[in-house]
Amino acid sequence: MTEYSYPILFGVIAGTIMRLVMLRTDYRQYPTYLHGKIIHIGMGFIAAGLGTIVLPSILEKDYTAVTFLALAASQFRDVRNMERNTLAELDEVELVKRGKTYIEGIAIAFEGRNYLVILTAFLVTTGYILANKWIAVLVFVGAFFLCRWLMAGSRLKDIVDIEYVEPRFDGPGLYVGNIYIMNIGHPERRKEVLKYGMGFILLPKNENARVTISNLGQRQAILHDVTVAMGVVRDSGTPSLVPLAKLDLDDGKAGIFVLPLDRNINRVIDVIGNVPALENAIRMPGEAKKKGKF
Repeated sequence: MTEYSYPILFGVIAGTIMRLVMLRTDYRQYPTYLHGKIIHIGMGFIAAGLGTIVLPSILEKDYTAVTFLALAASQFRDVRNMERNTLAELDEVELVKRGKTYIEGIAIAFEGRNYLVILTAFLVTTGYILANKWIAVLVFVGAFFLCRWLMAGSRLKDIVDIEYVEPRFDGPGLYVGNIYIMNIGHPERRKEVLKYGMGFILLPKNENARVTISNLGQRQAILHDVTVAMGVVRDSGTPSLVPLAKLDLDDGKAGIFVLPLDRNINRVIDVIGNVPALENAIRMPGEAKKKGKF
């Protein structure tokens, strides 16, 4: 046992616990239970180990050990690629796809969480070495709340108001409010659409929100999350029974047409509201105007 054994052990445990905290399977059912979780827990353990060795290596003037951090960055980029490739393959058999924007957002999140584990392990080990184990515990608590805050992100309910609207037909055209969704010519298919379909209007709260919900990837994420949480009335080869999201080009509001198995209006609104505002979809033209960029 060396003088750094307990700080390193404490840091590894803290970092691994942090990865467990950030690894949650929700209604989207990803990562999968059990093997998907094992992969991410294993990578979190490795990340924690890398974070703990930084300060002891510097104090012992063993600078070659710190170079492992550069190697770790490369390995965790592979984690992003792994997630991207896995989700892209799974997307091929989804009735309502996640879409590339959503997949990329998930992949980035999983890579970023490993860096948070490294940071947590480093800070906790540093607190233990420079002070004592109680300071290390306080550092871990602070890191816990920091990571929870960074994980939270923004949700659609933060940027839009959501209203339920009964779908309707005007001739062969299907509308949600005044937003055209699609054309259905066969009368029997129209009956099915009105029987199973539900419509929702997303009203952007500001100019930035208007641009964000106009992103195709963001709208596809809404359709996917509603389908996963509430089910969907469709099968392959039924083009009339397909969830769609379209824009009102005049005022920027979005019309969402879905066919959930569970037709509880309030629950669907809650699901839509909790869809993450995807990082790759967020735009801030209002901020650019304030700073004179336009």
